Amino acid sequence: MTTVAAKPATKPATMAQALGRALRDSMAEDPSVHVLGEDVGALGGVFRVTDGLAAEFGEDRCTDTPLAEAGILGTAVGMAMYGLRPVVEMQFDAFAYPAFEQLISHVARMRNRTRGALPLPITVRVPYGGGIGGVEHHSDSSEAYYIATPGLHVVTPATVSDAYGLLRASIASDDPVVFLEPKRLYWSKADWNPEAPQAVEPIGRAVVRRTGRSATLITYGPSVPVCLEAAEAARAEGWDLEVVDLRSLVPFDDETVAASVRRTGRAVVVHESGGFGGPGGEIAARVTERCFHHLEAPVLRVAGFDIPYPPPMLEKHHLPGVDRILDAVARLQWEADS
Repeated sequence: MTTVAAKPATKPATMAQALGRALRDSMAEDPSVHVLGEDVGALGGVFRVTDGLAAEFGEDRCTDTPLAEAGILGTAVGMAMYGLRPVVEMQFDAFAYPAFEQLISHVARMRNRTRGALPLPITVRVPYGGGIGGVEHHSDSSEAYYIATPGLHVVTPATVSDAYGLLRASIASDDPVVFLEPKRLYWSKADWNPEAPQAVEPIGRAVVRRTGRSATLITYGPSVPVCLEAAEAARAEGWDLEVVDLRSLVPFDDETVAASVRRTGRAVVVHESGGFGGPGGEIAARVTERCFHHLEAPVLRVAGFDIPYPPPMLEKHHLPGVDRILDAVARLQWEADS
């Protein structure tokens, strides 16, 4: 009698749970992986991503720190110099700014400064973005600062499985990684089996989340579900939109993005960060340079407004939504016809 092996059972899991599992699995496989940050130990982190790690691995490997972000990251630099793989948690996006000097002066430069002799395998986890009704200093989209700093990888997941795979890959990387976690997606769910063998996603590869022919929406992190919603709504207008999830801002996957735009002939970049000086400007430039003769209209951007993050009651107007995305797609059609 032939026995058919049962498929591994899947069950709904949140992005926060997938991130926590990625930390646990990395710590279990590699004793050099240490987690440190404010309230990551006994409390399990503000968003409970590190829940249970201190109990399982001890306070020496999941360590609560003082409220001093520069000190936290500076400590991680020393740990990495001595052969450890520290994973730093910054409680909120704007709380990470006091540590920025350490990041640009030491973390990003050390491997180049030592001609490759001294890599700093540090992963800096930063909950970022809006959509949770947070006040100022709790909802910033600070990715533009990081992508403008040579020497850093910048990664941001949009799905449960990517949260696990990309965090595992980031921790394993010998280059420093700023790992941006969309706060609004912490509670998003997907069927996922944490006990099944997990593929470790490569850093630097985008993925097409939805295929289409009318235009390409280029996006990442918290704006991916919004773009997918906009693509569904666009069907009523007769538009078939492709959605590209970058997953990695640095390194940037020019190949996947350019291939999509060459197929559709039109592109809109969507992100929560402000438009002026934001990632969309760089992305639009790269697309234009590589796809100029395929474009039927200029590359457009839909972004947050160029203001400090607004009060919670106004964030729905500030963040890119379905209507603003569809307005941009309509402009693409007008530009092509004019």
